[in-house]
Amino acid sequence: MSAPGGAGRPPRSLRRTHTVDDVGRVARRRTPHAVFDFVDGGADDEITMARARRALDDVVFLPDVLRDVAAVDTRAVIGGQASALPFAIGPTGYTGLLHPDGELAMARAAAAAGIPYTLSTMGTRSISEVRAAVPRAAVFFQLYFWKDPARTAELIREAIDQRIDALVVTVDMAVGGSRLRDLRRGLSMPPKISLPILVDGALHPAWALGYVRRPPRFVSLAPGGSRSIAEVANLMFDPGATRASLETLRAQWPGRLIVKGVLTPRAAREAVAAGADELIVSNHGGRQLDRARPAIECLADIRDAVGPGVPVHLDSGFRSGADIAAAVGLGAGSVWLGRAPLYGLMAAGEAGVATVLRILTGQLTATMRLLGVSDLAGLAGHVELNGRGR
Repeated sequence: MSAPGGAGRPPRSLRRTHTVDDVGRVARRRTPHAVFDFVDGGADDEITMARARRALDDVVFLPDVLRDVAAVDTRAVIGGQASALPFAIGPTGYTGLLHPDGELAMARAAAAAGIPYTLSTMGTRSISEVRAAVPRAAVFFQLYFWKDPARTAELIREAIDQRIDALVVTVDMAVGGSRLRDLRRGLSMPPKISLPILVDGALHPAWALGYVRRPPRFVSLAPGGSRSIAEVANLMFDPGATRASLETLRAQWPGRLIVKGVLTPRAAREAVAAGADELIVSNHGGRQLDRARPAIECLADIRDAVGPGVPVHLDSGFRSGADIAAAVGLGAGSVWLGRAPLYGLMAAGEAGVATVLRILTGQLTATMRLLGVSDLAGLAGHVELNGRGR
């Protein structure tokens, strides 16, 4: 059984897009430079981002032939929830800056595709707003360690009250990364209305009208003046968080707990010992520590370290269905998407996100058929990383 990846035809602006990068080019045209770079950029010299792409490009497929692939089953389990596809929309902050519907558009597109959506602590819509938009869909909530433990407890209680399906704790953001594109563009939260921003907004009237209609704000953060993204992180999040902090959070949260941001076996074992049910191997999409190892290269060691009973997922740099097939073939439970659906959001709102999910679904099922496999388990043994198997 293959999933539809979202219903309906793409909007006119995306009719000739065939890849995520095609959608990204439309997004670049329709969005102010500072906003696009906020999504597209990474930390410092963006070496981590480049390494992630090279690692995925170095994957080798080993196809089989004369196999019945008339029907392809793409179903997976992510965060304890049934998913039509082996990917989810991961947490992305300040989404309302990209489009006024922000997180609601992302959640609706995910629900239509039958995959989970993850709301970020740095979101511009509340947990209750997202749950109301998709009352029967799989919704996760991502949380950082706050300097104010009372605020952490308050957000956890809200997640419980709103029937959130899993809590995702990001552990790789002790301080904000040095995102040079944002610093050079002067991007702050909320954005300062400067002459360059006014000119850029005038050149992108659809975005400007959406911004005026609903100026974005961090709903989970205390109000304050305009600050850089790193300053916001450094004011709110706790660099002193330890394994004990995760254990405390585990005691407060009764549901599925996913820890995001591990790259080493030691970190993975500690997270599981502290109560994590699942892991996401992640370098934060290259937006935190530059020169980090690609997540896909860390997967096998972490998989071995925690054993088969702990689902291990991947994010950071995935832009095609072939990338997703490679990750699953190497042992990932699923892939979590960051930039890819955001390009769709910038390009055409909810319809743009649905277009990206549809592209990825088509690419994934085509890759599976060409490899001669009819379900996700069959991908094992058909993928090599840098000339090596699993």
